Amino acid sequence: MAKLLSVIIASLVIAGAATGEPNAFEINKIMNRGINFGNALEAPKEGDWGVTIKVQYFNVAREAWFTSFRIPVCWSAHALTEKPYTIDPNFFTRMDWVIYEAMQREVIVIVTMHHYNELYKDPAGQKERFLAIWKQVAEHYKDYPFVVIFEPLNEPHDNLTAGKWNKLLKEVHAVIRKSNPNRTLVFGPVNYNDIQQLNAIELPKNDPNIIVSLHYYLPYEFTHQGAHWVPDSNAWLGTKWTGTDAEKQAIASDFNVAAAWAKKNNRPICIVEFGANSKADMDSRVRWTKFVADTAIEHGFSFTYWDFCGEYFGICDPNTLSFRKPLLEALIPPKKR
Repeated sequence: MAKLLSVIIASLVIAGAATGEPNAFEINKIMNRGINFGNALEAPKEGDWGVTIKVQYFNVAREAWFTSFRIPVCWSAHALTEKPYTIDPNFFTRMDWVIYEAMQREVIVIVTMHHYNELYKDPAGQKERFLAIWKQVAEHYKDYPFVVIFEPLNEPHDNLTAGKWNKLLKEVHAVIRKSNPNRTLVFGPVNYNDIQQLNAIELPKNDPNIIVSLHYYLPYEFTHQGAHWVPDSNAWLGTKWTGTDAEKQAIASDFNVAAAWAKKNNRPICIVEFGANSKADMDSRVRWTKFVADTAIEHGFSFTYWDFCGEYFGICDPNTLSFRKPLLEALIPPKKR
């Protein structure tokens, strides 16, 4: 732990931090090029979706030079549905191990809340439970080092409209800040963290220690062709991304919107999810992934690619622990390692 903290604090100083107390911009610089460990802990039960996190995964990801690990978690699947909404102690034990092992790789660790479907459908009815879950999580990890950061909700959507999300965002922010006054937090806009919804999000003005999270899966017909969870997506099979000027400009325009908003509001941005699933041809996936990653870095954004070894988006074979090299190099060029 001491080694971890010394390395991260040194990184902050090199990045221009005046003190050992980091802020969101400094954390975001260290996050740089990261990876999601998806399809594991955000499943109803870890392993249900084909991935169980192993310590070797963290080793392989760090050796590839990923500098942030995002851990998607379905906390609601492990908490009582009635008061006091207690989180299963055994699940906390599992999370403690995952977070500790991730920290030992000298990275930023992003702990999220995924797939709280009841909240998306009934924000008012689930508000008390949502806040109670985060109160427990925040208090449980309040003494962890600042390399652990919280993302209170992934992809607000459905009945969780912008107005309702802005109100709930402020409430969960207040709950977390009671026990974690200085921890970096991550919030994103509605409609699945949509860039075009940035102007609708309302962040606490007196708290600069917030990173804004965005997802990017456009053009959807390319990235989600043949995805079984998307109706009629088989009609998109065979869609390519060849890197034409028009294709690049569409992405560049979206990222320009994000960059302009970030500058105006003085907030750092992380593209916490992007990827093209394995139904697309590999050459197109590599071209698209590289362009999105490069464009994010050019704007000073960090990113966490989706994902490490999931069935559809994974860049690493979970059995051999070998990377799909073209995709890895699209995310982290060899010279960066």
